[in-house]
Amino acid sequence: MTTTSMNRQTATPELRLWIIEQARAGHGPEAVLTSMREAGWQEDVAVAALEETLSAHLAEQGLSADLPPGSVVPEPSLDGAPVHVEAAGRRVTVLTQMRLPRVVVFGGLLSDEECDALVALASPRLARSETVDNDTGGSEVNEARTSQGMFFGRGESELISRVEARIAALLNWPVENGEGVQVLHYRPGAEYKPHYDYFDPAQPGTSTILKRGGQRVGTLVMYLNTPTRGGATTFPDVALEVAPIKGNAVFFSYDRAHPVTRTLHGGAPVLEGEKWVATKWLRQGRFD
Repeated sequence: MTTTSMNRQTATPELRLWIIEQARAGHGPEAVLTSMREAGWQEDVAVAALEETLSAHLAEQGLSADLPPGSVVPEPSLDGAPVHVEAAGRRVTVLTQMRLPRVVVFGGLLSDEECDALVALASPRLARSETVDNDTGGSEVNEARTSQGMFFGRGESELISRVEARIAALLNWPVENGEGVQVLHYRPGAEYKPHYDYFDPAQPGTSTILKRGGQRVGTLVMYLNTPTRGGATTFPDVALEVAPIKGNAVFFSYDRAHPVTRTLHGGAPVLEGEKWVATKWLRQGRFD
């Protein structure tokens, strides 16, 4: 990368070639983005060049003949790199964030009392967790997901309404564009193998699913307790593991239904103790 290209702050052919070389060498997007920042590239220019170049590179490799169009996604207000943000009357800590994939880890999103209350309310209603059946648009038990779970209706109680309002304020996304909060319980050995949260457009059941609110564009996983060992939320594409700490949460967004978002993630097996999480999925439009 030359001084001239840095001063212009435009994505030159040389920069794109360098990005591809880094990808072929096995360097993840976050490492490449860090190198670009250190070399003097402005973040917005670096992020755009990285995303566009990697998308084109994947297409050339046959991993994507035609990328679906991008969508507006939820995004917390983190301009100026704040350590804390206010969300509907609660002060939340920004612990870490990534650009590609877009991941933000929040500290103290829920109080201990709220976590305990969610567990208590969910416990009597637990059943074997299901996943979306891509053939029909319904749901089914899947061996990749070995937890128990349940859904709260949106606005079902004062507690749920309070949490949903906080999420909406934190992520700048309407309450009505969210699915109901799902609570999951993982016992020792339980896990959720790596997967994507968006609905695969190639599957026959997806058109039925999208009639209710459109595509998923963001996920917030809130930790309701701290397991003794294991249970991290993992992002294999970028070698990231988020520890499940009570009251904390991890948010990630995906602007299109494609692996280029690098949002492959999973719930690592619980090795000791148990894990409780509450998940909020965010849709493009109103979810009814």
